[in-house]
Amino acid sequence: MARPDGGSHLDSVPTGYQNSPKLALLRGYLPAPISRAATGRLALDTATPADTPAPPDAATVNAATAKSPRTTVARQRDRGRYDRDTINAIIDESLICHVGFTVRDQPYVIPTTHARIDDRLYIHGSVGSRMLKNIRQGVPVCVTLTLLDGLVLARSAFHHSMNYRSAMILGVAEEVTDEHEKRLAFDALVNHVVPGRSADVRAADAQELKATSVLRLAIDEASAKVRRGPPIDADEDYALTCWAGVLPLQLMPGAPIDDPRLMLGTPAPTNVTTYRRQRAQSDID
Repeated sequence: MARPDGGSHLDSVPTGYQNSPKLALLRGYLPAPISRAATGRLALDTATPADTPAPPDAATVNAATAKSPRTTVARQRDRGRYDRDTINAIIDESLICHVGFTVRDQPYVIPTTHARIDDRLYIHGSVGSRMLKNIRQGVPVCVTLTLLDGLVLARSAFHHSMNYRSAMILGVAEEVTDEHEKRLAFDALVNHVVPGRSADVRAADAQELKATSVLRLAIDEASAKVRRGPPIDADEDYALTCWAGVLPLQLMPGAPIDDPRLMLGTPAPTNVTTYRRQRAQSDID
């Protein structure tokens, strides 16, 4: 079977694909942004000098494009998205990202957790982490995130695909050395996994802060790519009698499992018992 497009920003287009009458079904998709309450994001509380121009309002920032020649989708261009609302929504909903970097001509791609504060992406790890030690020296990085929404089952093996929302961010990360910003990043990373969790647990102490590296990456050069909708088969294949359609997929939590050493009678908090990661399927199909 030919490789489906699956989420790559530079995947190939099957022969005759662009001329299919079903292609129009994929146009015009704009995922709804995830709310601040749903993600537990924090606004970075930093002082602004009196002579510094006021930052643009939220509407201006969200409408701004992060498109660049390096992030412009080259294949299936109608699936490319460059607005910050779409990119931010994918970042906020994804539980993990993959960080790509090169050390002495050897490429690495490492999965890790992340969090977004406004237009900055934060990652963290041990001060001994090879990834973080190299990245904080100014090594260019490529961060990717993917949400899988469904399996697209076509009438031919060649046209099988997936419905997905993906994002890619390019840039050079910087180490966070300010303790206040580092603590904000810590809270954001915890709240990214479970909204509101940082308020329920002990904050990192001085030794834990010292043992952890935190890096920030500006979301200045980025793009998203989205596929949704039914299979796009060759016209002659629509007469075939095999089943075709979309099998929706969702990330669903199970029932919470108590830690064996949990104090007797301690209930699971609401943000655990009502946990939901993915938007309703009707919003993304």
